[in-house]
Amino acid sequence: MNIKSALFLSAILILTACKNNNVELTGILEYPLPGQYIFLQELKSDALLNVDSVIVSNDGKFEFKRKVKFPSFYLLKINQNNFLTMLVEPGEKIKMTSHFDSLNYPVVVSGSKGTGLIADYNKKLLSTRNKIRGLNDLFNSNTGRNDMTAFIDSLDRLGDAYLNEINSYAKEFIDKNISSLATIPVLYSMLTPSLYVFDPQQDLQYFLKVDSSLFSLYPEYGPVIDLHNQINEMRAYFATSGTQAAAGGEYTEAPEIALPDPGGDTIRLSSTRGNYVLLDFWAAWCPPCRAENPNLVAVFNKYKSKGFLIYQVSLDKTRDAWLKGIKDDGLGGWIHVSDLGYWNSSVVPLYRLESIPANFLLDREGRIIASNLRGDALQRKLEELFN
Repeated sequence: MNIKSALFLSAILILTACKNNNVELTGILEYPLPGQYIFLQELKSDALLNVDSVIVSNDGKFEFKRKVKFPSFYLLKINQNNFLTMLVEPGEKIKMTSHFDSLNYPVVVSGSKGTGLIADYNKKLLSTRNKIRGLNDLFNSNTGRNDMTAFIDSLDRLGDAYLNEINSYAKEFIDKNISSLATIPVLYSMLTPSLYVFDPQQDLQYFLKVDSSLFSLYPEYGPVIDLHNQINEMRAYFATSGTQAAAGGEYTEAPEIALPDPGGDTIRLSSTRGNYVLLDFWAAWCPPCRAENPNLVAVFNKYKSKGFLIYQVSLDKTRDAWLKGIKDDGLGGWIHVSDLGYWNSSVVPLYRLESIPANFLLDREGRIIASNLRGDALQRKLEELFN
């Protein structure tokens, strides 16, 4: 080794040794409870690890110090339902203020670009959640209206508009921050326990885009590896079952379903062949599903004489709730089946269900030709098929 190489290597070693891996997190929480702990958890690929905890002072102050070698996700947590997701990088000195009983909002963060990005997105997400919750409240408080069908249609249109708005916002967020790990929680953000902002099928390109960027930058980071593996599974699934195949452009057959109807008779999905069939997944406990049902009634009545059927699968937990939902929404004209398994139903893994309502439109040979058509989109597709 010549002297120039030795000096260069020494400089590299010195720079590496001097790199600041220390992270400081200081915060102030309004309205603290005396003697209450706040926890710091690190997100690993398979678990959340408790790495530290401190007691919040009477004036709401707390402080954490930790060595961080590379960008990592952490949770600042009071309890199971009260936490703040953080994206922490080496050397950051993070300051945050929030409410003790609501860490996630309102929150002000400085000194951490990644955490700030997540906090900004969560503000928009919470605003949309409140709008959706308002629609649910309106639905529940107006069940006796004479113009219920028109009223539900208006709520459904508003709900679709809110979902499209946050979906567009999330896509813009990803496009602007494509090299940031902050895109991962955005991909998996939820408006309700059964409604994701991104649809893995319709928005697949964004999953692929995030995976391509992050896996090249952080190929050994657990959450990125998890995302990469899931993307590979999604690619394989969409290429072989579900919608139009990636290779060859041919449609594939819908997986068989054989479940009992309200009378106890097993009805097979394949028994509907020879008709165009809407395979619809719903539940009586799901307000967006109930809001879509009047549209299903309308299209069924319009096209049933032309060879259109609905095969509706419920994810309800009890028979009484299921049957009451069918009766209250006037859904008696078509096929209903359920194993009353809730999210443990056999159809959930079969059709990779992540939220409801969800549907698949089948041709006369039982092949899937479209999915997740609701409202005007469903009406336009059926008009195209039958007219």
